[in-house]
Amino acid sequence: MNGAAGIPDDAAKSSRPLTAQAPHLTGPAPHLAGPVRRSMGSARRLAAAPLRWLARRTLRGRLIVGLLMLLALACAVVGGATYFAANRFLLIQLDDQLQASAGLYAVACQKDGGPPPVGNPGSGSPQSQGCGTFPGQAEDTLDASLKNGAFTSQGVVPQGHCDLTRAETAALASLPVDGQPHTVNLPSLGGGYRLTAMSGPNQDVLITGLPMASMEATMHNLEATELIVFAAVLVLAGVLGTGLVRISLRPLRRVAATASRVTELSLADGQATLSERVPDTNPRTEVGQLGTAFNRMLGHVESALARRAASEARLRRFAADASHELRTPLAAIRGYAELARRHPGPVPDDVSHALARVEAESARMSVLVDELLLLARLDAGRPLASEPVDLTRLAIDTTSDARAAGQGHRWVLELPDEPVLVRGDEHRLHQVIANLLSNARAHTPSGTTVTVQLATPGQEYVELSVTDDGPGIPAALQPDLFDRFVRGNSARSRTSGGTGLGLAIVDAVVAAHQGRVTMASRPGQTRFTITLARLNGQPGDATQVERYSPGVIP
Repeated sequence: MNGAAGIPDDAAKSSRPLTAQAPHLTGPAPHLAGPVRRSMGSARRLAAAPLRWLARRTLRGRLIVGLLMLLALACAVVGGATYFAANRFLLIQLDDQLQASAGLYAVACQKDGGPPPVGNPGSGSPQSQGCGTFPGQAEDTLDASLKNGAFTSQGVVPQGHCDLTRAETAALASLPVDGQPHTVNLPSLGGGYRLTAMSGPNQDVLITGLPMASMEATMHNLEATELIVFAAVLVLAGVLGTGLVRISLRPLRRVAATASRVTELSLADGQATLSERVPDTNPRTEVGQLGTAFNRMLGHVESALARRAASEARLRRFAADASHELRTPLAAIRGYAELARRHPGPVPDDVSHALARVEAESARMSVLVDELLLLARLDAGRPLASEPVDLTRLAIDTTSDARAAGQGHRWVLELPDEPVLVRGDEHRLHQVIANLLSNARAHTPSGTTVTVQLATPGQEYVELSVTDDGPGIPAALQPDLFDRFVRGNSARSRTSGGTGLGLAIVDAVVAAHQGRVTMASRPGQTRFTITLARLNGQPGDATQVERYSPGVIP
């Protein structure tokens, strides 16, 4: 053994630290690491649960909960401080009374020459016998005396006797003789006692004690009173705080209600009037300042919408006027080109080619002008014709025309047995379906199958879809596909010129019929779906479907 260190010599001779000899002592045992981590994770989740619950509450709820938590904390602090102050005050008062009672006991014993002897010293436990009753001592005061470690007297006022257990007498005998109060639990006498021990005559030790029952009862009453009062205060504060928070947040609710009404306005259709405003804004409060700023923002938005609406109106008028005015010179150009072709003399080849190009480009420009004029009229909100239209017949006619123009494609019709009627403009709906079929023919290679399907999934609306199994539309192009002058790229290469207005016309015409058009595309399948309101009084959907092969399309 190494006497200086108190460790074995072998361990003392080793130059390695204990952690090197027993590395497992540097952390928790490996088989305990998992449970420890899980318990720590569970503790963190439990601690975060109130925060997650509070985060899901409304602002009013969080304010009320926060107010009650602060008030509860304040009540706890005030109650704790009051409890400890009252306990200290009562303890000091009890100690003063104990010192006075101990002085009376010491004077009485000194006057009588010391405490009387024990009545039966040969018994196993001391027999109770006191010094008598002393004027001024309170009821249940304990008086005892020891000499050479043995009790010579013990008793309780006013009975004059008491029976203490061995543990209690041992606790009394172990009291320090310093004249200071000490607390000892004496169950046989009813609970805690405040005791003091001091030297008496003839080398006696005099012990005096006062019960703490009255003090503890007072503290229990104080604790119960505080709990009742603080609970009532919290309930009252919760009720009044809820009302106060509701009143304080009423302007904020007005702001939220105004914002909700603004979101219900249809601003995309060019509406430039925003009559909604936050009422009764008080600039002296934070919520009032928010309402004032929100009103200013609505004013700026209204003016911006008005400027945009005026600009769009001017642009529509310009497009309509330009399209209308271009019709006459285009007709004159085409007429003069045809007149030049009728020249009786021989026409050189280069002149004939130039005249053919003039006719082709003038025809293409005429189509562009007509489409621009149609879009301008639709933007201006001009009503279309409203009459019953047989979508079944339109699908057959447009598919037949598309087959004649695209002999290299396979055209399939899927139609219900019964005619499907909608209310609208037959000419414009024919143009919509023709544009979709022309788009499928122009942007897919030869051999592609194009399917035109008409279905009635419900009693109130119909769906007409045009599906092809071509290469698909690039994902980058899909969000802007229905915008004007948008053309496909090399992924859907065009074999013929186009204006980039076909799908824009489809979207505008369908919107004018209170319908919608959607598109879904991936490699191997592109589908355009038109949804329109069904004409009232039609029969339900038929289960049988006719499939028209390319050879039987009229």
